[in-house]
Parts: sequence; C-alpha cells; structure tokens
Amino acid sequence: MTATDVVTGSDPLLDELEAWLTANWDPELTVAEWWERLGLAGWSAPSLPEDSYGHSVSRSDAIRVQQTIAGSGALGAPAGLGLLLAAPTIVAHGTREQIDTYVRDIVTGRQAWCQLFSEPSAGSDLAGLQTKAVRDGDEWTVNGQKVWTSGGQYSDLGMLLARTDPEVPKHQGITYFAFPMLQSGVEVRPLREMTGRALFNEVFMTDARVSDDAVIGGVDRGWAVANTTLMNERTGLGSGGGSIMGSGALPGTVAGHLERRAGDFAAQPKQPKGKRTAATKQAGAQPKGGPAGNEGESSALRAMGRGADLMIELARGSVAASDPSIRQDLARLYTLGELGRLNALRLKAAKESGSDIPGMPNIAKLSMSQITRLSREVGLGILGAAGMLHGYDAEGRAQLIEAGGNPRNALVTEMALLSPAPSIYGGTDQIQRNIIGERILGLPKEPGGERTTPFADLPKNA
Repeated sequence: MTATDVVTGSDPLLDELEAWLTANWDPELTVAEWWERLGLAGWSAPSLPEDSYGHSVSRSDAIRVQQTIAGSGALGAPAGLGLLLAAPTIVAHGTREQIDTYVRDIVTGRQAWCQLFSEPSAGSDLAGLQTKAVRDGDEWTVNGQKVWTSGGQYSDLGMLLARTDPEVPKHQGITYFAFPMLQSGVEVRPLREMTGRALFNEVFMTDARVSDDAVIGGVDRGWAVANTTLMNERTGLGSGGGSIMGSGALPGTVAGHLERRAGDFAAQPKQPKGKRTAATKQAGAQPKGGPAGNEGESSALRAMGRGADLMIELARGSVAASDPSIRQDLARLYTLGELGRLNALRLKAAKESGSDIPGMPNIAKLSMSQITRLSREVGLGILGAAGMLHGYDAEGRAQLIEAGGNPRNALVTEMALLSPAPSIYGGTDQIQRNIIGERILGLPKEPGGERTTPFADLPKNA
C-alpha cells in the first residue's frame, strides 16, 4: 500500500475484490458454480499462496476479504475445516499434484473435510494414538476409532493420523493421510452434547482403505504435518483469528447444497457496493456469516468470536445495562477482544517484516477460552432467571419464544452450555501453557523416556 492509498483511504486489495464481485456475483448460479468462480479466482482462501489458489495475503487481510464478501450480499467461501486446516497443511507439506487435487476441491467447495486426530485414549496426548494403518500394496488398511470429529457426518475426506510404525518412539511412527470417509469400512456416530445439538461424532474404521498417494508429507513423518494443522487450528480458534463459519451453505457432496441456488444462502447486503464502513475495514472483526444452518450446526459457534459486540447488543434496553458489575465485565470483554485484534495485527506486521512472534497462536487460543468463559458469565447475568431455560431442539426453542422469551436468549444459553469446549478442543488450555513454557520460554520438558522408547513398549492409557 502506498502513501497515496493511506491518504485517500484506498485499499487496493478490497478495491480489486469489490470490482471482481460486481463483475462475477450472480445469485442465480448454483452454489457449486459460484464457489468455482470464487475459489479459482483466489478469494475463497486468499491467505494461501498465489500458486495455490490464494492471493498470499495475511490472515487479518483474509478476514477483511470475508467481511467484504458478506457485506456485498454475495455467498461467502465454502468454509469449514477444509479451508481452515486441510488446505494450508497440504500447501505446506503436499506435492504439487496433491495441491492441485485436494486444495482445488477445497476452495471450490467440492469436497468437505473433517479432522481425524483425537481418540478415546489419545486426546491431550495426541501422539499416543493407536489407530493403525498397515501397508497393503499401493494402499493402506486402517483400523481404529476417532472421537470429537466435527462435521464428520458431512465430510468427503478426513485428515487422518494413524500409526504406521509402532517400533519407533511414538512421535516418529505416525503418518498423515487424506482419508476417504465415504466407504463401507467407515461408520460415523453422532455425539449429543448438553446444548442439545450433535456437532461432534465418533468415527469407527474397520478395514478401511486409503491410497498410498494420499500420504501427506511422507510415511512416518506425520507428526510434523499434524503440528502444522494444529497451529492453523489454534490460530483460527484464537481471539482475532477469524471465523471458520463462512456461509450458510455447506461444502461437499454429502450435505446436498452444491446444486442449490447460491442466492438462497447469501446474506443481505449490509452496505452499498463500494462503500466500506469502518467496521469492514477493521482488520480483526468477525464476519457475520449467512443464514442459520441446519439443526446439526450451532449458531453459538458462529457467534463465539463476536464477544463484546453480541453482549453489548443484548444489554441495550435491558435493566442489566445499569448494573455496574455487568458494565465492568462488558468493558473487560471488549478489552480482551481488542487485545486479540491488536495481537493479530502485531503478528501480521512481524511476518511482513520477515520475523515472527513465537507462541502467538497459543496465546490467542488461551485468550479465546477466557473470552468464552467471560461471555458466558456476562450473558447469563444479563438474562437473569431466563438464563435457566434452554431449548434443546428446534421445537423447544420455538416453544420458549412463543411463551414470551426473547429469540436471542437461545443463542446466549447455548453459548453458555458450549463454553467449556474452547478450553478443550484444538489442544487444551493446559497443553497451550506447556507449549509456551517448553518451546517458547525454554523451560524443562516433562521427565520420562517417551521420546526415546518405542511406542510398542510404552504402557497404554497411562
């Protein structure tokens, strides 16, 4: 950006995007046709490299791109774990052929992805996973169980970690696969949460198959690949990190949205084309997304990153707005959100100058856990006694509204019930602190021989 751009308020990136949207957005296209245009033009995942279906922009600029698309009234990118995790991981570790196969189908919404990492006995200690993959000619046979698999019921492919060599230390014998979900050896079972929804799943693999050319990053080298995925996950889930919920349409062949009209999923324009508001220009604010999704998708997940904005809206017109403790917590919530936004800008500036801020994704993840807990306390404080009532399905939510409840109440109570999750998924808060302590501050690692003892010789479930 030049000095002239700063003086005039011009933003070449968003000017280019707005011109492209004016020329290309057509609500009568199918979702698949629109996502094909958006993805191949580099606007679905603009933070990816230019030679890998992106524009090589920073993460904060990518968020502004999402906001501009939503603000124009066009359908947003085919968001989900494919864009958030699989695409940047494959770009970093995959072959050119894998990028052109997998990443192309991600940015155009043709394939939906899930994450097959955690297991019943391998959560925080992910390297203790026991799902096995055994080579069989030019394929691998997979047996095992995964758990807490977000979106598994809609996914075409999964980011699978499997043990391929139990005779080496546990971090060394793991391989990362692009695993086909739609096969007879895979069973997906929903897990019902206390919110009433089923966002997560168990996945059972029994003699399932995956091709050898679906190995990402090399056989037995999956731990390094997995760390790239995890770092992108922590960055995306952290404060100031953006949103994985880009639109009301779901990517992939299972959900059945690809052949539907794109305009049916698009949000209403928030401002005239070419007129960017201060909120749109703000690098760390959250996109609002499209219409509410199906019963398996939580609006609370889409709202979590809004933090103070959502709670301030809720407090307006409420007697709680005059409560000094509520006002103080709203100020704290706003401050935490601003710190996340500014940290994202600090990281952007550091990377543009060729440096980095070690541990920032972990700090952002910890901050989001704190924001979510505080949002729970503030939200329930504003609702008062109404916060004890929750609709666990569509019928229950409708009954509460009919009985005189505020439609926003269901969002607040769902966020409250979901609030423990951010401190667990994507690596627990304790794991984030361990990483900061050991890798960033140089504190001694936990004692023990797990990094030198073959996995087969380690005690299990210890």
